[in-house]
Amino acid sequence: MNILFLLIPLSLILLSLAIWAFFWAVRNNQFEDLEGPAYSILFDDDEPKPNTETEPDNKTKNQKTTSDDLKPHD
Repeated sequence: MNILFLLIPLSLILLSLAIWAFFWAVRNNQFEDLEGPAYSILFDDDEPKPNTETEPDNKTKNQKTTSDDLKPHD
């Protein structure tokens, strides 16, 4: 029975914290667009990502191999 003196105030504190979090989310527009992020996965990106295996970048294409490149790294 004595545990109720602890559990009732604790539950009221948790309830008030949950209500505060809900109103904070509404005030900060967290519930404005619920469907947009779900549909964004269906659309393609504007620019395709470059394929690094078939298209080397300009830095490696124009570099020459030096003797420092052939030394083993620690």
